[in-house]
Amino acid sequence: MAHVHCPSHAALTYPATVGYVHIDPLGERPVYLQLSDVLRERIASGELEPNRPLPSLTTLVQEYQVARGTASKAVQVLVGEGLVRIAPGKGAFVVRRS
Repeated sequence: MAHVHCPSHAALTYPATVGYVHIDPLGERPVYLQLSDVLRERIASGELEPNRPLPSLTTLVQEYQVARGTASKAVQVLVGEGLVRIAPGKGAFVVRRS
């Protein structure tokens, strides 16, 4: 059986960077709100298109180096704002804006 090396969380570089995005876990603004800001901007710019799925929670966790609960809470903020809808069993989708 091969041994797979998994870096510890202590080895992660902070703040997490995806492209030009910085998520600062030690910042004054809660991480879930920072992530919801990033996703909101991606929706506003058209990068995340209407009627298309958001990245999965697993993808958000990996890309932004946040906890699964944090990613879920960020998505729920967008649901509350009417930018995203949840399709049970299918995921979260960007809402088409009129």
